[in-house]
Amino acid sequence: MTKSLLTSFAMAILLVCGGAAAQNNPAATKVQHAAPDPAAALAHDHHDGLTVLADPYVDKARGKEKFGKANPLDAGILPVEIFLRNETNEPIHVDINTIQLEVRLRKGGRQEIDWLPAQDVAGLVAHPGGVTPSNRPRIAGIPLPSGDKKTDKLAEILRPLTLDADVVPPMGGLHGFLYFNVNYEMSLADTAVLYVPDATVIASKKALMFYEVRFGKTTQNPASPSP
Repeated sequence: MTKSLLTSFAMAILLVCGGAAAQNNPAATKVQHAAPDPAAALAHDHHDGLTVLADPYVDKARGKEKFGKANPLDAGILPVEIFLRNETNEPIHVDINTIQLEVRLRKGGRQEIDWLPAQDVAGLVAHPGGVTPSNRPRIAGIPLPSGDKKTDKLAEILRPLTLDADVVPPMGGLHGFLYFNVNYEMSLADTAVLYVPDATVIASKKALMFYEVRFGKTTQNPASPSP
């Protein structure tokens, strides 16, 4: 056997052995990287096994992508996607009706803003400046049609995206949007605080300390995390 044939034969053996080793040890050919947690970029508060995260949508283009024709930002309303994560073995009740957004006014002082039902948001989007939000109770999960076809059509888009449940299951989560009328002052989100005052462990009836989620400019365009 000539020297060149011996060299080719030896290289072939090395390639076969190398391929077998790579199959038995995939890490030898591919470095595994842990996927980043998108929630790490979101404003949040965590204690007692419950994490509250918030993602304010301040950009109209981003809102258009999410809500389409029912974009709350077109009516000066700030949509905030809220994530509730329960890391305990007990269900936790969060009273979403008492959630508020605290904003710092330009003239000084603070103001607490209640969230609007999806139906009222749809009315303001459908008829900008022509509809005043109603004072009807905000009952989670129960649609209250207005009788206005344009408003009701937009409400059908918003309802599935709205936070409408209030029991966070053990080792589970909930998420959805709440809508706050900031009168087109989206810059208020830079220093706003989402206030979640009422959370209770259902089995023991233990009331948890309130949650304060402080917004910041770094929370405006993150990828949305899983609930």
